[in-house]
Amino acid sequence: MEGFDFPSGILRPHVDLTSWVWFSGVMPIQVKVMERRPRTFWEQSYLPEIIRGLSTTISHLLKHLLRLEKMPTYEYPEQTKPIPEDYRGEHRLMLRPDDTIRCTACMLCATACPAECIEIIAAENPNPDVEKYPSVYTINLLRCVFCGLCVEACPCDAIRMDTQKRDMAGMSREEFILDINYLMKNHPEGKSPVSIAL
Repeated sequence: MEGFDFPSGILRPHVDLTSWVWFSGVMPIQVKVMERRPRTFWEQSYLPEIIRGLSTTISHLLKHLLRLEKMPTYEYPEQTKPIPEDYRGEHRLMLRPDDTIRCTACMLCATACPAECIEIIAAENPNPDVEKYPSVYTINLLRCVFCGLCVEACPCDAIRMDTQKRDMAGMSREEFILDINYLMKNHPEGKSPVSIAL
């Protein structure tokens, strides 16, 4: 085989458990080929690995049975997992001190929404201090990805996602479309429905 010129990118045949690897434009590298030893009966039966895996599972089971207070399982729905304060739950529309809707129908939340789940129809507000308000404001929860961009985009703190509601279930698609009346009353206990933002 000496003197034979192999084209670039071709492997030279095995000679004495070694091979020459050719790379285009690079000197050949000598690679040693290792022979695999045959597996023993125990390795072929996989029995030691099964026992080792089961021992890990049983050790975790016994550890949690003996110390139930450290078990990371919550017995839902009787026991609920604590929710962080900044958890993005169901939406709610904030009110002014005179119980009118704070939203000015500027469409920034609908524009920022990547799922396009917010529909707003603006109308002229009877209050001369406020230019317009939403006559229709619906959020389709089946399309919403709960990213919170609508909350970030709102310049007057009219929409929030701090209801901490996580149980959203319904029997029909229509139940997941939240209208303006629901959103204005969707305030959690202990939190004010009034926003004092400008």
